[in-house]
Amino acid sequence: MQRPPLPPFTQASALAKVQAAEDAWNSKEPERVVQAYTPDCLWRNRHETFQGRAAILFFLKRKWATELNYQLMKELWSYTGSRISVRFEYEWQHADTKEWYRSHGNEHWEFNSDGYMSRRDMSANDISINATELRIGIN
Repeated sequence: MQRPPLPPFTQASALAKVQAAEDAWNSKEPERVVQAYTPDCLWRNRHETFQGRAAILFFLKRKWATELNYQLMKELWSYTGSRISVRFEYEWQHADTKEWYRSHGNEHWEFNSDGYMSRRDMSANDISINATELRIGIN
């Protein structure tokens, strides 16, 4: 089974892949998000490295239990062949402290020939913000 758009990417297909990822992540549905990855996908997320859909699903459930009111924006940075790089920002409220944060960083993605992500490398920084500083559309 394939997950279009497929590599090699064009500008239009890379933009479509980025938009699909943004839409899926903004659903905050881990079971939906995890379907975009290969069963053995390798992830580096900040200081964590793990592999496989089960580990990704565990990570996403943990993430969204802590990061409330999550809203994400992704922007295509570059693409070539089977790889896409994006910059992102997301805003969220910490479940325990109720403080707001904006996280921003970069992701580098590699896809297999069927259009599933086989590798994801992510780096990010978080800054504390006031609710009056929200800019990604959280209400």
